[in-house]
Amino acid sequence: MNDINHSRVTEFVLLGLSNSQELQPFLFLIFSLLYLAILLGNFLIILTVTSDARLHTPMYFLLANLSFIDICVASFATPKMIADFLVEHKTISFDACLAQIFCVHLFAGSEMVLLVSMAYDRYVAICKPLHYMTIMSRRVCIILVLIPWLVGFIHTTSQLAFTVNLPFCGPNQVDSFFCDLPLVTKLACIDTYVVSLLIVADSGFLSMSSFLLLVVSYTVILITVRNRSSASMAKARSTLTAHITVVILFFGPCIFIYVWPFSGYSVDKVLAVFYTIFTPILNPVIYTLRNKEVKAAMSKLKSRYLKPGQVSTVIRNVLFWETK
Repeated sequence: MNDINHSRVTEFVLLGLSNSQELQPFLFLIFSLLYLAILLGNFLIILTVTSDARLHTPMYFLLANLSFIDICVASFATPKMIADFLVEHKTISFDACLAQIFCVHLFAGSEMVLLVSMAYDRYVAICKPLHYMTIMSRRVCIILVLIPWLVGFIHTTSQLAFTVNLPFCGPNQVDSFFCDLPLVTKLACIDTYVVSLLIVADSGFLSMSSFLLLVVSYTVILITVRNRSSASMAKARSTLTAHITVVILFFGPCIFIYVWPFSGYSVDKVLAVFYTIFTPILNPVIYTLRNKEVKAAMSKLKSRYLKPGQVSTVIRNVLFWETK
């Protein structure tokens, strides 16, 4: 045991997305722009919801929290990945690796349950519209946001419990751009077959239970919408399309990565990029393109902070001070 502790791995080498040095500047530019778009898009939704009184409703409160989690999901590994495109030797300390594992399961677990909270909100709004504001009180909304974070914390703590005491004394190359738990556990100096099964079972249970709850919820909602043919139901269909699209985009990669343990590393990398980059960037697009209320609030926000001639005035002032 003393020998293992003496030779314990202090850092891991991240192999990243590609070994090609020629591709690194191109990947740096592409993912920098994508990450900037994620931050701008999700912060814009949060700002729009908080600044417009018409959007101070349970649905948009939950949507703003989803945008916040999307920022967290994109930020736990993406800045490190972008910085690593500029260096040849991509390393991460043991503690930072554990921090990434903690964050990815905290944010992913929280987002899964938050999507269930959003489905519950739509269920009450469509199936029990007369009691909507009574059921979805401020207290209930706060609970629907706190529960996902609590479940995410319990989930990530249980995942770390499988890993933190594993002895790492030999190989230290992780074939990904972040410390993905299944890949890290395979580097341990002991047989991790049972540990890997427990990790898959833990993540699989949370993923599948959340997914099944969502399937049941949206099935009931769709049946209700189908049996009604009013103008409000037409609006509900549009909202449901956005919600269901986000659910499919989120759970598709998630189930492949953590429930299907036989996928190849290259497939895992593609799905991990989709999950950490493209899902957070698509969510703002999906929720705004088909939502007239959000688009109207954004137009109002734009007219408030970017009044006609304001941008040109700022540019003229800058040029004036530069020539002075």
